[in-house]
Amino acid sequence: MTTAPDTALSVRQVLTLERVLAGEPEVVAGAGHLDRPVRWVHVAEAADVGVMLSGGEMVLTTGVLLAGDPDAQTEYIRSLHRAEAAAVVLGLGRAFPAAPEVMRRAAERCGRPMVVLHRPFPFAELTEEVQSRLVSSKFAAVSLSESVRTALTGLITSGAPMQRILDEIAGHAACPVVVTNLAHRVLATAGERSAVDDVLRDWERIARQAGGSEGDGWIRAELGGRGERWGRIVLCGHRGDAVTGRLLADRAAEALVLHRMLAGPAHTWEEESAQSLLTDLVTGVVPARQLLPRARAAGLPVNRRAFVPLAVRDGDPARLDRVLRLLGLSGLVAELAEGTTAVLLSLARDQDAEALAAHFAARLRHETGGPATVAAAAARHDWDDVPGGLREALHVAEAAADTPVGQEDHPGVVRLRDVHLRGLVRLLRDDPHVQSFAERELDGLLCGAESDPELLPVLRTYLATGRNKSRTALLHHVSRPALYRRLEAIEARLAVDLDDFEQAASVHIALLAHDAQQR
Repeated sequence: MTTAPDTALSVRQVLTLERVLAGEPEVVAGAGHLDRPVRWVHVAEAADVGVMLSGGEMVLTTGVLLAGDPDAQTEYIRSLHRAEAAAVVLGLGRAFPAAPEVMRRAAERCGRPMVVLHRPFPFAELTEEVQSRLVSSKFAAVSLSESVRTALTGLITSGAPMQRILDEIAGHAACPVVVTNLAHRVLATAGERSAVDDVLRDWERIARQAGGSEGDGWIRAELGGRGERWGRIVLCGHRGDAVTGRLLADRAAEALVLHRMLAGPAHTWEEESAQSLLTDLVTGVVPARQLLPRARAAGLPVNRRAFVPLAVRDGDPARLDRVLRLLGLSGLVAELAEGTTAVLLSLARDQDAEALAAHFAARLRHETGGPATVAAAAARHDWDDVPGGLREALHVAEAAADTPVGQEDHPGVVRLRDVHLRGLVRLLRDDPHVQSFAERELDGLLCGAESDPELLPVLRTYLATGRNKSRTALLHHVSRPALYRRLEAIEARLAVDLDDFEQAASVHIALLAHDAQQR
């Protein structure tokens, strides 16, 4: 378990303290280095003060042992520089009525802040003020560290998804949080939506530009384990002090690594990212336009593109993703419903969308070594139309899945025009009137102690084959006379004449609605 990082005030922060302001401080050298951290405050008059320091100290002195000796003054500053002191504060008075030029020039050359106090000032008050603040800050850092760790560990042990963990981190950091893979592709985000969108709008440029430094509140922590790195978490524009930001980033990284280890190999973060994005598109919970920065940051080409929504029943997302790579196609793949995987292709506008969808289906059949039906919606050239296209593809996939035995001769790519009445019934399956109609029409087969479980499948096949008795008998492995007896029993139970087209059509629609509801 890592410990909370050391906390510190900067030289700039120390100079704004009320007690320090009473001494009328003036920065006479090293003004560009006032953000150096002050780890401790030390009062020292000895010329060889550097040997007593370990780095990060703000040294307070009256210079009484340096007066009249320019060489000693220069060596004093150099000694502080070698010891990596944060700054030197010189109290003006009897030894030095004004800032000594030799010391000022030496401090400027070394890049070491030098501050003079124009009014007499008890050094004890400054040391007391700074030390108490540093100690309080250390305790606050430890408290925050443990609070964040406890909250994140609780979420992980309760089985919370990664998004819930990121939301917790963003709440503590009060800034957008982004998880990326090593190629800077965004896998997940958290934080205020408008702020996240601002970060993602030009993510690739921003991420690479900020890749080498942690200025402006961009704080990163590596994600990985067992000698392998697989991503990063980035606090984007953290407004608090850098120490707190580093602490939060490190705690977040610990939590995400632990979450990944406990979750196992079921879903990669890339798959979860695609699933989250496509789910938000399909459900419409987030307007499509607001999801465009996420799609771009996830690596999906979106400028001047055509988007082809596909859906595959019983398709393994990893296999579908592999087919995309084999064909050199850009797209997102995610399982959106049990047994149905969505694929959103991004094509150049001059590419033949229908031909590529057919090529994708053919390659998938080759990879699986068996039948593979790909449901497709027409290409969308406007991103705002993509959600409707995805919903259409999912609807077609479900309708095509209802195709009964003996009717599997649909094309490799199925479109809305191919599912006919079956597609319409699936759209209306949740309508109470349709549900009531199905129950009423099929009541004689669905209810009652005398119901025969073999009759409903026979009816389903008979109607699906266009009332072809020979085909139905063959598919159910019964003789023609046995089939006739079953059909007579069905007609008696339903009080219909299946040779009458309108009555048969009514029963067929009711059966389609019943099957759609059951699915």
